Amino acid sequence: MERKIVYPDEDTVVAYNALAITIFETKKADQAKVLSRSKLSGAIRKCKDSKGDLYRKAAILLKELIKAHAFASGNRRTALIATIYFVKKNRGKINIPNNPNNAKVLQGIREGYFTDEEIEGWIKNGKIKDFRR
Repeated sequence: MERKIVYPDEDTVVAYNALAITIFETKKADQAKVLSRSKLSGAIRKCKDSKGDLYRKAAILLKELIKAHAFASGNRRTALIATIYFVKKNRGKINIPNNPNNAKVLQGIREGYFTDEEIEGWIKNGKIKDFRR
């Protein structure tokens, strides 16, 4: 029997934004503030509606949260935290290495540099091509 996937809700992702602003290096002007609940909701809905396994859905969640830009600050950091918790909550494994290059990968996702398959591979295997403009 296939396990039912548990998705984050808006309030949970808003809490992740506050966490991201609190624990990661930030600029003094950064603030945990929602700019668009509808964009946040839309990003979560795209994840729910997407076809594929947990890792494909995680890639969609990460990409859509980044592109939605629903928060005043910390959008990419929030998207990464939400994706990590999404995968772990659903008993998956995250293999993204903890290193400074992650910021470049997240920037590449924001700019549409990576395909969904490449993002999925990064989440599953921790490997992705270098982001180049």
